Amino acid sequence: MNFQPIVPFGGMAGWAFLQRTIDSQRVAHDNTATMQRDVAYFQENIGKVTSAEALVSDTRLLRVALGAFGLDDDIGNRFLIQRVLTDGTQDATALANRLSDKRYLALSEAFGFGDFDTPRTQLSDFGAEITDAFRERQFEIAIGEQNNDMRLALNLQRELAELAGKTNSEDTKWFTIMGSEPLRSVFQTAFGLPDSFASIDIDQQLETLKSRAEATFGSSDVAQFTDDDQMQALTRLFFARSQISDFNASVSSASTALTLLQSALR
Repeated sequence: MNFQPIVPFGGMAGWAFLQRTIDSQRVAHDNTATMQRDVAYFQENIGKVTSAEALVSDTRLLRVALGAFGLDDDIGNRFLIQRVLTDGTQDATALANRLSDKRYLALSEAFGFGDFDTPRTQLSDFGAEITDAFRERQFEIAIGEQNNDMRLALNLQRELAELAGKTNSEDTKWFTIMGSEPLRSVFQTAFGLPDSFASIDIDQQLETLKSRAEATFGSSDVAQFTDDDQMQALTRLFFARSQISDFNASVSSASTALTLLQSALR
């Protein structure tokens, strides 16, 4: 039986309901037969894999590996994934370092095929590490099929909290946000920025995001989101702006339909 998440409302009401029920919903998701089979297969077989080529040759292992990093759609891009894994991350010219989407960098770092003589697949707890991430990502996907804003908010709690706690420079953190489609979407929505914002000069994007953060939260530092109150303030603002955007879109759509109807009746 497939997991059917329960998200009865949108906005903060839906988010509050999800937070109250998330533990039981996660258990239901993790206990599905498909999830248990995927997790068991990965944990039983990943220790036999010592090269990127071997990983991409096993579809079942690769699906879990990619799913753990939100790269599910790349299951058919085996040449790209093998190159990312083989190059590793220690050379500045490695493919993972040159791609703007830093999920590939995280994938390559996690497996270590290009960085170490013995890849991390040989560690005793590696299978559990990856399958835990896989479960979490797949749960978010299932929630997103009911309400994508809820998926974005779940991703925000996980990904932004981790990023905010890193010792990288604040500008590097903001560039990482810009390189993460889910995080970028949350911040653009929360700050009322249009979709076209992503097409302007990258340095202008950086300054705009920092100035909006300063004006809204009192600081331009990403590190502030290690504080739960600041994280929740961002989450509330995201839901509020998203609902306003949805309302405006529905009004615009209704207005267009009315105009077309009036024209047809003339």
